[in-house]
Amino acid sequence: MIRKRLLVPQRLRRPPATGWSWLDRRFLREHGDYLSREAMLLYLFLAAVADRHGLSFYSDPTLASRLRLSAPVLVQARQELLDRDLIAHQLPLVQVLSLPAPGVSRRPEPGQGLMLLGDVLRQATAAPASDPRRNAP
Repeated sequence: MIRKRLLVPQRLRRPPATGWSWLDRRFLREHGDYLSREAMLLYLFLAAVADRHGLSFYSDPTLASRLRLSAPVLVQARQELLDRDLIAHQLPLVQVLSLPAPGVSRRPEPGQGLMLLGDVLRQATAAPASDPRRNAP
């Protein structure tokens, strides 16, 4: 096992006095392998510029310029983060969300709360009662 020690004790990281920029390491463990490089870059940027509530309001042209991404690539990266329930987006705001609890995802309708992963899977695999395939031998 590697023994840890502070390399530069006088530079110990602390939450900033103004603003807010802290990253939960679960982000990398649970989401890093599933996101494109561009989505990772966008998430890290949004986390860095967000206020203490996770909110920022950078426009798409500014984000694309700062991150050196084309507009379509930026849109795709944002969609990846939305699909993984890492951000919420409603013009002009973006909110970096707390990481979802394992096994829980938000309902697709905004503001409808949480649902368990098992419920999502049951809904996805359930066929309508009038489906003739359900009554097939």
